Amino acid sequence: MRDYSSGQIKKGVRSIGMGGDGATWGNYGLVWKDANSALVDYGDTRFTNGNEFRFAAVGATSPALWHGLAIYLIAMTQDTNDVRFNTKSPGLGPGPVPVVGSGNNQALFSKIAMPLGNGFSAGVLLSYEVSTFDANSVSNPSQSVRYETEWRPSGGFGVAWQPNDKVLAGFRALLNTDLERRIDSTGVVEGTARSREYRLGISVSPWKGAWLDAGATYLEKRNDLSGTYTTATHPNLGFEQWLLNRTFAFRFGVDETSPTVGFTYKFAPFNLDVVYVHNMAKARSELFGSESNSVIATLSLDYRTLLGKP
Repeated sequence: MRDYSSGQIKKGVRSIGMGGDGATWGNYGLVWKDANSALVDYGDTRFTNGNEFRFAAVGATSPALWHGLAIYLIAMTQDTNDVRFNTKSPGLGPGPVPVVGSGNNQALFSKIAMPLGNGFSAGVLLSYEVSTFDANSVSNPSQSVRYETEWRPSGGFGVAWQPNDKVLAGFRALLNTDLERRIDSTGVVEGTARSREYRLGISVSPWKGAWLDAGATYLEKRNDLSGTYTTATHPNLGFEQWLLNRTFAFRFGVDETSPTVGFTYKFAPFNLDVVYVHNMAKARSELFGSESNSVIATLSLDYRTLLGKP
């Protein structure tokens, strides 16, 4: 579920629209540039088979503090409709069986970043996230399974370098750990789930208001509950163009294997960012369906104007 909610919040709508390269415009080290802002997020992923995942979030970034340091906090909640998929659990039968169920995901994230001088910035991500999902066998509704997670220390870090207004380069790491639990009629089984995500990218501006963005994502996952270990590397490619005295921008790209397109419209003191993603996170899993359409929107506010400050 997190690939359709918190995984996107960590990259940001602008970054997603440019192909999801979180190492550049979604780098944790650049959060200080969003000082004095607040936002609301909403996202919806709908599969052509009827499965749907929704999330909403609210967040704010502090004013500039010591040496330009800024602190960003965001809280998120996610839910689903009655999702249908196949899963394997001893209490359901000897192999994967069709089930129907619903789940939720709750999260709180904090990003802390500051400029370091000479174009360098650095930041860290601290995260708290828990999930539950309850499902029943389609053929025998009395047979059920519950999946849930317990939080374990997780987070990430990022380093960005922007020596001038034509180049931005960065590296970002995300290190997540959870204790997963499966509960069915045979008992309770627990195991640790770990994921390691490393992103490297660069953006260059070939002409006024334009950015070309390119990067790569390396993902490593280990799940003791299912006994699986996987690795994958995918590209991130994107383009962005600002117009109308930087009040409007359009962008598009490829996030791993998912095409993206988005725009920004500025109407002071607000920014509206919207992105569409076809087959979000398909490169990572097709558990809930093979084709989907996702829309994520962020409305942000420069709250300095509400305080009467320039």
